[in-house]
Amino acid sequence: MTGIPTQSRLSQRNNRLNGLNRSNGQGGFTLIEMMVAVSIIAIVLTAVYRLHSQTLLMTIGARFYTVAPLLAQNKLVDIELSSAQELAQGTGDFGKNFPDYTWEVTIDDVSSDQLKTDSEKLRGAVEKLKRIDIKVLFNEGEMVYNLRTYRFMEK
Repeated sequence: MTGIPTQSRLSQRNNRLNGLNRSNGQGGFTLIEMMVAVSIIAIVLTAVYRLHSQTLLMTIGARFYTVAPLLAQNKLVDIELSSAQELAQGTGDFGKNFPDYTWEVTIDDVSSDQLKTDSEKLRGAVEKLKRIDIKVLFNEGEMVYNLRTYRFMEK
């Protein structure tokens, strides 16, 4: 019977090959196996956390660069519809619908040697030409969108 392995010898050999042969008969993982598993999980979770953080930042940026031009255009319409006395220079916010968004507006005369002319009609038009700079800020300047345009406006 020594030449033919018995059922118990086959199961012992299989257990040894599978790593299940413990001297005290208890199954489980060793401390090294647990430390390796925890290390791998920590590395994977760190990578997932970084990915998630970057995704959130990209989402916030995409939303800002979608909303800010619309808010700037809205402010430009407010400026165009206001009377000469109400030309809004300064700062403000966009209300409770956009709580973290603020605006800054400057309106300046355009002065350039190319625009100077001897013609009285053209000189009057040049004097009405204004440069309008609108700045939309998010989170007190964390992100900034600038819009510059030129309009003919009454003084």
